[in-house]
Amino acid sequence: MFTPIGSSEATITIFFDGQPVSARQGETVAACLLRAGVRYFRTTPVTGSKRLPYCMIGHCFECLVEIEGMGSRQACLSLVQEGMTLRHQIGPAFIDGDCDR
Repeated sequence: MFTPIGSSEATITIFFDGQPVSARQGETVAACLLRAGVRYFRTTPVTGSKRLPYCMIGHCFECLVEIEGMGSRQACLSLVQEGMTLRHQIGPAFIDGDCDR
């Protein structure tokens, strides 16, 4: 279902919350995580509601994750890279060095 058109079948490894996830070179972070069965990408700052990607084209901002320590990155617009580290975004964006986790 989330196979990109014309993508390479070469696989790489990314890490989501410290766990290895197999990814296809050239696919988006959102497609990779959805294919891997991730149940939510972020929680809302006010209510803590769990969110998943909705539009997959960068308009809705429901797919926000931490990528390489930088919060509020749109997973649907970010391409996977070998060894990339990702985390759920819990509440508001977190940037390395802002606060203790």
